[in-house]
Amino acid sequence: MSKSYSLKNVNELSGGDEDFINVLVQTFLEEIPPDIDSMVQAVNQDNPQMAYQYAHKMKPNLQLFDIDLQKQIKQVESWSKDNKKKEEILPIVEKIVKTVSKAISELKVDFA
Repeated sequence: MSKSYSLKNVNELSGGDEDFINVLVQTFLEEIPPDIDSMVQAVNQDNPQMAYQYAHKMKPNLQLFDIDLQKQIKQVESWSKDNKKKEEILPIVEKIVKTVSKAISELKVDFA
């Protein structure tokens, strides 16, 4: 079974430095869950500007760990600007949450 994340970009950035890799993983594990929660909360409260900020903030970390959600993050960003109903973005947010949660679980196991 393939992983929800890849360390390819992390390894390139770190030059293979294991301590730096661990710092990047720990930072991801500390920062992303509250950002995800805040984005979900912003969507649920119909606060597009706040949802945009959290989606945009997470983008580099998701790219760093090669978590393939760029399309969905862009959809949240677009939704935030288009004044559409929150029901239109909820399935996208659900996919983001599910995918990121899986990657977080895998990272916790792999870097325990």
